[in-house]
Amino acid sequence: MVELRNVSVTYSNGVDALHDVTLKINDGEFAFVVGKSGAGKSTLIKLLLKEISPNSGKITVNGFDLEKLKKSKAHKLRRTIGFVFQDFKLINTMNVYDNVAFVLRSIDAPLKYIRNRVPYVISLVGLKDRVRSYPTELSGGEQQRVALARALVNDPQLIIADEPTGNLDPNTSIEIIELLKAINNCGTTVMMVTHEHELVRRFGGRTINIENGRITFDDYIGYTE
Repeated sequence: MVELRNVSVTYSNGVDALHDVTLKINDGEFAFVVGKSGAGKSTLIKLLLKEISPNSGKITVNGFDLEKLKKSKAHKLRRTIGFVFQDFKLINTMNVYDNVAFVLRSIDAPLKYIRNRVPYVISLVGLKDRVRSYPTELSGGEQQRVALARALVNDPQLIIADEPTGNLDPNTSIEIIELLKAINNCGTTVMMVTHEHELVRRFGGRTINIENGRITFDDYIGYTE
């Protein structure tokens, strides 16, 4: 579960990035967070990952009280979160298998678990025939699928997808959101941050709109063709 109560963030330059934000995303939910550049979306993500702390308010993520969580223990929180970047952030010198396995190796997961889990997750995102391919040999959509597999491999409670369709064509963007929806249907909470209102309207569901650091809309919208 993600919960913010009366959270405000003011940067040292005086910019009010978030103002008195109260928000709750329940376990197993899929939520779009929509807003223009500068609306406060990136600040929200940084808060949830405990990269920054609010000036006021309380934040709970996956059972962690972020006010009480020490910076030195933030890695424990981040292990419960899968993160998907707009620009993929793949390691070009590693093939698909190793890009995904890297996450588990970095936390010293048992070798047997890695050998079982990695192929399973790669197959889940539809890339079992590309296991030995390198990022430069993949299309943008395939690279984003690898990024999704990497986010999934540690079996996170929450996936945060930050503009995951920003560098993709419309058809591929739809495929990525459908994949995120399928992941959500298996029980993983998904928060997709985007500025692409048309995609949100196409899929419908819980939609949270941020403008000038404030939540101006939080409701369910219908699916449209």
